[in-house]
Amino acid sequence: MPSKKGDFILINYTSKVKETGEIFDTTIEETAKKEKLYKEGEIYEPQLIVVGEGWMLKAVDEALPNLKIKKKDSIEVPPEKAFGPRDPEKVRLVPLRRLTARGITPQLGMRIEYNKKPATIRTIGAGRVQLDFNPPLAGKTLIYEITVQKNLKTKKEKIAALIHRRIPAVETQKIKFKTTKTNITINMPEEAFYLEGIQPAKRGVATDIQKFFPEITTVKFTEIFKKQETGA
Repeated sequence: MPSKKGDFILINYTSKVKETGEIFDTTIEETAKKEKLYKEGEIYEPQLIVVGEGWMLKAVDEALPNLKIKKKDSIEVPPEKAFGPRDPEKVRLVPLRRLTARGITPQLGMRIEYNKKPATIRTIGAGRVQLDFNPPLAGKTLIYEITVQKNLKTKKEKIAALIHRRIPAVETQKIKFKTTKTNITINMPEEAFYLEGIQPAKRGVATDIQKFFPEITTVKFTEIFKKQETGA
């Protein structure tokens, strides 16, 4: 059954440039490794999307209600609905020495920051480098291959998914929580205590829960330290 606005769905997707077939993003580990996109420490798994919340490109988000569970679908997004047309005015030639003076050894396709703006190195000539300040995917038609893996139905499933979205390094089943009509208490396992960015993540969890479940007015996190067993 197709999803509708406000539904919590888990999706796998692979995104590529139509013109070249180049894959630039995926939730699938095997695809990431095959396409040399794999990043150590990155978590590859179905991603939570709340339909209509703009968590993906608008054109993709608007197409989600038409997708069926477990069926791979392809969504084509033209440049004007993706990252816009490519603007020739945003391409500049700069002296090579300005980059080398900053410790940058230019390579084709390298992403750098120049005058506090992100740019891509397009060409390297005799003493000059062409910098493109357009977004890397500007002017490209994008293809999103999406499979909706699951439509989350229960309040418990949805809250667990919201927590995992902010704290993906901890397996969903390891974070226990209890809810009453207006309160939720989330028990954080010890492995989550020292994760980088855990405090902003907890704030994000609280904000998300209160947004989608406005009846919950208090979100409480508890940290339990268990006594370590010592040998005799």
